[in-house]
Amino acid sequence: MEPRAINFKDKLATFSEHWSPKVIAEMNNYQFKLVKVQGEFAWHDHPDTDEVFIVISGNLEIEFRDSTVSLGPGEMYVVPKGVEHKPKSQQECEILLVEPRGVVNTGDVDGELTAENNVWI
Repeated sequence: MEPRAINFKDKLATFSEHWSPKVIAEMNNYQFKLVKVQGEFAWHDHPDTDEVFIVISGNLEIEFRDSTVSLGPGEMYVVPKGVEHKPKSQQECEILLVEPRGVVNTGDVDGELTAENNVWI
């Protein structure tokens, strides 16, 4: 197999749904996932792992119970494991997530925003 670069723009063009992470690569037990978001997500946490948000385009707010962090293109934030948070975005925002294989987007909360896990594009 010939080595090929992974182009975020090309991969993001293959889907339109929001809050449904797509796996684009794997390193050791970590997956790199692209996701498009818009509107508000559910309050949730990940008790066993940190969660990394890297903004590719658009603007993202990560709301905590006592504060909010705002991210723009080229910025990232690591939500520590066990910290309850709620991502939201007024307009569509494209994000790269880096997390261990098997992490569900809504953590321990199961609901209408829970996406199918381990979907590769």
